[in-house]
Amino acid sequence: MSRHINSSLACCTALLCIAGCSHRAQIAYTPPPPPVAAPSQPVPPLTAPDAQPAQPAAAEPAMNSDEAIVASHSPIYTEEGMASWYGPKYNAHRGANGQIYDQSGISAAHRTLPMGSLIRVTNLQTGQSAIMRITDRGPFVPDRVIDLSIGAAKVVGVWRPGTARVRIDVYDTPHPIASGGRWCVQIGAFSSQHDAIKLEEHLSHKYETANVIEFTGPTGHWVRIRPQADDKERAVEIAKSINPKEGEAYLVRLD
Repeated sequence: MSRHINSSLACCTALLCIAGCSHRAQIAYTPPPPPVAAPSQPVPPLTAPDAQPAQPAAAEPAMNSDEAIVASHSPIYTEEGMASWYGPKYNAHRGANGQIYDQSGISAAHRTLPMGSLIRVTNLQTGQSAIMRITDRGPFVPDRVIDLSIGAAKVVGVWRPGTARVRIDVYDTPHPIASGGRWCVQIGAFSSQHDAIKLEEHLSHKYETANVIEFTGPTGHWVRIRPQADDKERAVEIAKSINPKEGEAYLVRLD
């Protein structure tokens, strides 16, 4: 009996030991700590959808040398009269200054101002104006004082109406306006070369000391009378002596 009890106690003890060991072998599950939230970033203020960043003020374009002269000087000569414009028949041809005429540029033709004179032309009705140089001779139409390139005529407001009364302010000239210079008288234009040659022969006998030539231009045939030494006073006398029946005479400066 005692032997049986001891055997039972031994079995219970062994079972307890096995259970205890089995319990100690289990690993308890420990959940991970919650993630640490990142520090919050400042939210930019809301802006209107069409808001634009401020732009730096645009710098004014620098003046070129001609504009600087006009801005800093007073006119040395002023003239008023009718302006017109010239273009297609003359475009891409050599002008009186020896350079190729560009009708889209800003330039003008005048009969008596020194070639290369710096001027400002102002439309007396609209106030539109432009600064330019004299690069050609003309207009060879009565009662007009200046011919503008198409580019200049658009700026001054002469292109659409065709003519306009303007003021011509002269600021700089390579030669004196009132004295000196090389001058001639130009007569025409003739639609017939025969008529131009006939007049040339007549004037050659009438003005024996002058050089009379006939030449063809974009608008017809012309006769030019150049007095000895291209003298201005003699050219003025010749221009006044031309009979209107012989043709329209224009006093023209060559330089």
